[in-house]
Amino acid sequence: MTNGLAVKTIDLVKTFDGKEVIKNCNMTVHKGSIYGFLGANGAGKTTVFKMLIGLLIPNAGNIEILGLNRVDKENEILKNIGSIIETPMFYEHLSARENLEIHLSYMGILNSNIEGTLEMVGLKGTGKQPVSKFSLGMRQRLGIARAIIHNPQLLILDEPINGLDPVGIRQMRELFLELVKNHDMTILISSHILSEIEHIADTIGVIVDGQILEEVSLSSIKDKFLMD
Repeated sequence: MTNGLAVKTIDLVKTFDGKEVIKNCNMTVHKGSIYGFLGANGAGKTTVFKMLIGLLIPNAGNIEILGLNRVDKENEILKNIGSIIETPMFYEHLSARENLEIHLSYMGILNSNIEGTLEMVGLKGTGKQPVSKFSLGMRQRLGIARAIIHNPQLLILDEPINGLDPVGIRQMRELFLELVKNHDMTILISSHILSEIEHIADTIGVIVDGQILEEVSLSSIKDKFLMD
């Protein structure tokens, strides 16, 4: 794998109950880019993401992340990944700050800028309010905060703007661009709606029935849709 790639998968296969749900899936994500993972609900986006972060083991194929083999260097890789997969879960009776403190403890990281991170995601001043009182949009913001609090090299975000209003969606888009530009992150972000990622993605990977059919620049996919 070249130094210019953050993620490389080769012929990934995942089978559930004898059925292939991911089929010869090949993904190439360049460092310092935003990769939009586009597909209908049920196309396999979440399953691929779970394999990337180690929640699922492929039946076949290889995964390399940040130049490292996913199986051989699991602990080193996990320290450099932030993720939201499906609905974020928290300690409901604790505040946003306390939830982030626990996460950092798990990661073995000290002196991280918790208040600054909460402000980045629009949760400044949440204070001691328990997460049980948070709206869906606030929970999604906290999930993003937890994903970035340890300054990972790679962010894997599974439909991260679910539950956000239009203002919140715009704020998160601006945040993602900021993280890539000024914090040296690479972002994989999934969606089933092109318009949700077209404003920020450098490359679009289109997954249909468990297989990535093409990886193209945003301008290319726009031209194709316009012609169809």
